[in-house]
Amino acid sequence: MSFRTLALSTAAALALTLPALAEEAKIVVEDAYARSAMRSASSGAAFMVLMNRGEADDRLVDVRSDIARRVELHTNISDANGVMKMVRIEGGIAIPAGGRHALARGGDHVMFMGLKEPLEQGGTVPLTLVFEKAGEIEIEVPVDMSRKPGMGMKKMKDMKMNMQDDG
Repeated sequence: MSFRTLALSTAAALALTLPALAEEAKIVVEDAYARSAMRSASSGAAFMVLMNRGEADDRLVDVRSDIARRVELHTNISDANGVMKMVRIEGGIAIPAGGRHALARGGDHVMFMGLKEPLEQGGTVPLTLVFEKAGEIEIEVPVDMSRKPGMGMKKMKDMKMNMQDDG
């Protein structure tokens, strides 16, 4: 068998296998976007909805990207004086079996600190999500500097209804 025939056979086998692997994905990422407060900001954030279509709970334990010096899971909490503070999430974020968790403005999110270059409207951010059970999922997150808080909420409600219909 020639190298070319072997290569074509391998490519054909992979092409048939990849859709099956995608259908078996336990963690699904929806409605992802990244932004910074302004073009020249040294920090930014990414938001998305994580859905666990598996039968076992999972946990987002780490996030990685080369676009910033540090990339962490963060959340906002209110201190004793009612002042909101952003803090690093220790221990990750639980994604219940058959459930979802929104990384949203004002709550849990991915934080990019020390951006190496500005986030550009229409660009993308490479992001690796690391789960306890699902392993690493690499995604390209679109940059949407004009997105307002709450945009996409109808989509989240529709997804909730679709997940209820699925199970």
